[in-house]
Amino acid sequence: MPTEQQQPSQPQPVPVIIDCDTGIDDALALLLAVRHPGIDLRAVTCVAGNTDVDGVVRNTLTVLEHAGAGDVPVARGAERPLIEAVRTARHVHGEDGMGDLGLPAPTRVPVDVDAVTLLRREILASPRPVTLIPTAPATNIALLLRTHPEVTRNIERIVFMGGAVATGNATPVAEFNVWHDPEAAAVLLTAGVPITMYGLDVFQRVIVPGADVRRLRASADPGTRLAGELLAHRGPATDEADPGGGLGDAGAVCAVADPAGLTTRLLPVEVSLAPGPSRGQTIVDRRPRPGESEIHDGERDQPLVDVGLDVDVERYVRLYLKAVEGV
Repeated sequence: MPTEQQQPSQPQPVPVIIDCDTGIDDALALLLAVRHPGIDLRAVTCVAGNTDVDGVVRNTLTVLEHAGAGDVPVARGAERPLIEAVRTARHVHGEDGMGDLGLPAPTRVPVDVDAVTLLRREILASPRPVTLIPTAPATNIALLLRTHPEVTRNIERIVFMGGAVATGNATPVAEFNVWHDPEAAAVLLTAGVPITMYGLDVFQRVIVPGADVRRLRASADPGTRLAGELLAHRGPATDEADPGGGLGDAGAVCAVADPAGLTTRLLPVEVSLAPGPSRGQTIVDRRPRPGESEIHDGERDQPLVDVGLDVDVERYVRLYLKAVEGV
């Protein structure tokens, strides 16, 4: 008798925890993580960055509510960097950190434990290794790694939005998340797990066309409509009449859902920690051979990181739109 053919099994969703400073583009990342079928959002932790940490908690709960998320635990984390003072980006994200859209207060509430406790609990309890997606200054992650280093045994990968190979945005050479807490970023880079750096070099390229933004804004679905409003607020600095809106941090979630859309190269990376104009720079060594420093002074011991160097823009835009529109 002919045997029944087995259907190929669907891949299991990737268990993910997002550490964020919500923020317009962090909100776009959360909307994608909730709605993409390949992502299992296990928890969200909040840290000061784009706005103060209490504002980040409020914004995170609001986005999850609009997205129709299940019972995703949210925890309040560090309210300042390890060493630096808080330096928010309200001039970019609005006074409320969410484009001053006048969104109603959320009915959800955070859990009654701090971010580091929640991170440890969720990572160690996960039946499959977790992928961490920090889209914010790495303060919470650094505190976790230094306080509970045992978590690394159940971390599959860290895909972080931060750094730049070429030009910075906080300074000529430093990207905001790393510049906001350089010491924490340096700890993250030495976590001892595979790391992908989704930096400004690819971050700034993924733009949703204006026609798609208008369609999202006209949607009857609260989460889809919120994505459109946020994208409209996040139009790139351009003189084009119909500039669209940048996905920003959401690209790091795209890189987890569809790694083939991101071209990376395994390179040594370190963070400049000294005071002065280079503080917060991610120094990415792309030299094909050792330089004079290594020849004369010995090998430099730098962590190797999968650095994002190119991105399939149309692929990630399609991925995002399909997920947030539920098509």
